[in-house]
Amino acid sequence: MSDSFQAKLLHDDTSTLMWYWHIQLPQELIASYEKTDKRICCSINGNKAYHAALMPDGNGNYSILFNAARRKQYKIEIGDIVDVVIEQDNSEYGVEVPEVFYSICEADPEGNEVFHSLTKGKQRTLLHMLGKVKSEAKQVEKWLTLFDYLKSVNGKLDFKELNEAFKNSRFKR
Repeated sequence: MSDSFQAKLLHDDTSTLMWYWHIQLPQELIASYEKTDKRICCSINGNKAYHAALMPDGNGNYSILFNAARRKQYKIEIGDIVDVVIEQDNSEYGVEVPEVFYSICEADPEGNEVFHSLTKGKQRTLLHMLGKVKSEAKQVEKWLTLFDYLKSVNGKLDFKELNEAFKNSRFKR
């Protein structure tokens, strides 16, 4: 089931909102989403849907983040009214998953197990982070390094250490 509505792209720099650029969920839809996992798929102005989250503002309202890249891609500015379609995200991870991920999981069962012992949020962050790597060969290198790192620390993820592992990777050319 999906819901559609029109909303204004808002910019708020108050201390209650961390994300500044956002689209607010209409009050009449809040009840149907606030008791669920806040992961959604969102389409703006008929564009391809993307994975997102409903972010609470602490006052009973929920917003959808809208980053600079997406604003530029869709050519919209603050105050523009956009057509929004949202639905519950029922995907396994809540982000797009690079194809090489499945191959690496299959090739390294121990790394796969440690990865899946992480919280859903950490899994999503890592999938998003490594999914941004353009080259498939580089993605493979990064996933192998990540799995080696996770196994070496028994899943106790530290992003600073992980960045060092990427810098010192045995796969680096």
